Amino acid sequence: MHLKYLTFDTSEPTRIARFWGELVGGDVIVEDDHAVVKTAHGPRLLFLVVPEPKTAKNRCHPDYHTPDLKHEVARAIELGAVETGRFEESSRFVVLHDPDGNEFCIVEDDHPDPQG
Repeated sequence: MHLKYLTFDTSEPTRIARFWGELVGGDVIVEDDHAVVKTAHGPRLLFLVVPEPKTAKNRCHPDYHTPDLKHEVARAIELGAVETGRFEESSRFVVLHDPDGNEFCIVEDDHPDPQG
């Protein structure tokens, strides 16, 4: 068994997939009722149409690691993300929402390993 997709519910799959494609450097593939972001490392990101809006905090969210936290957070915000919190616990990280309200974190990591 392996993880092939990380799936997001959205009312606008093309727009949200384009945001994530820019953020993670993936190729965006648009179909009639969904969109996919193919990434070089990790699972593909799948965006499905749902009629209802997001109403609560995600129970699961992606964390992206980088040696340049300041730059990547600024880039995410420039692409349309909204910062919702900064933390310095066991690591430094910033919580953001994508343009559809889905949470994700950017974590400072001096030695990010794209293979996990």
